[in-house]
Amino acid sequence: MKAIPSVNLQEFLSDDPTVKQKFIDEIGNAFSEIGFVALGGHFLSDELVDNLYTQVKKFFELPQDIKDTYEIEGIGGQRGYTSFGKEHAKGRKEGDLKEFWHFGQYVEDNSKLKAEYPDNVIVNELPEFNQVGKETFQQLEKTAKYVLRALALYLGLEETYFDHYIHNGNSILRPIHYPPITEEPKNAVRAAAHGDINLITLLMGAQGRGLQVQNHEGEWIDAIAQPGQLMINVGDMLSRHSNNILKSTIHQVVNPPKEMWGTSRYSIPFFMHPISEMPLNCLENCITADNPKQFEDITAGEFLHERLIELGLVKK
Repeated sequence: MKAIPSVNLQEFLSDDPTVKQKFIDEIGNAFSEIGFVALGGHFLSDELVDNLYTQVKKFFELPQDIKDTYEIEGIGGQRGYTSFGKEHAKGRKEGDLKEFWHFGQYVEDNSKLKAEYPDNVIVNELPEFNQVGKETFQQLEKTAKYVLRALALYLGLEETYFDHYIHNGNSILRPIHYPPITEEPKNAVRAAAHGDINLITLLMGAQGRGLQVQNHEGEWIDAIAQPGQLMINVGDMLSRHSNNILKSTIHQVVNPPKEMWGTSRYSIPFFMHPISEMPLNCLENCITADNPKQFEDITAGEFLHERLIELGLVKK
């Protein structure tokens, strides 16, 4: 596959079963082949997207000493600010050339989870920042729910199979700033080659070059969304659960050509995580003689903890 397929979520929401099935087949086949799709017809309005980018840029333009006050020790970067170069890809020592913020779940009906998840961090200097972040988080979570419903049907499961696991899930909205590059990077790129940890990722800001996906032939292909589209990919949790029927594909964000080093890049992924108790055991109907069980049993919480250690965000 040499290009990222496009799909439209409104087809899945259609009252016409044929149109709905077309979406299920297209997204399922794309995730089985290359693990990525460009998705239109989602629940984010253009106005909300514009408002979010405005607030995100304002935050990253704050003086460094103010941003540093929002970097919270002891929570593995799960909420608030993470400064430049702190995170690295699995197996890499060089920190990625980025700084980022984390908005987390807004738990309203589960006191146990409310106590378990860190609180979201309020930015005092920007009165609209947190409200816009919350609204975006919730619209992306709603979009992700319907994508997972389509994938449940593709895998031969009941349509709402994932609903219970993602309600109040440990999901993260991550506005990222890749600052201008001021000198030749030493073995570092904006985001080194990696697979995502979670169930699925919904990415805002893939309209320009930078994001690349590795296909089955080992070729790097540009993943560029059209205006108004989100780029969506399978994470390692969903790959494990589906016994690798749905593929978690290696991807990276490469440094721009030298003439564009002086420019910032912003992207905003939403990492859809389930609740920690979700078993990621390979689904029985995904295990066959041709596709024997490939992964050990593990819960989502255990898997996440392992990966945060590998990324350098949590100490052993």
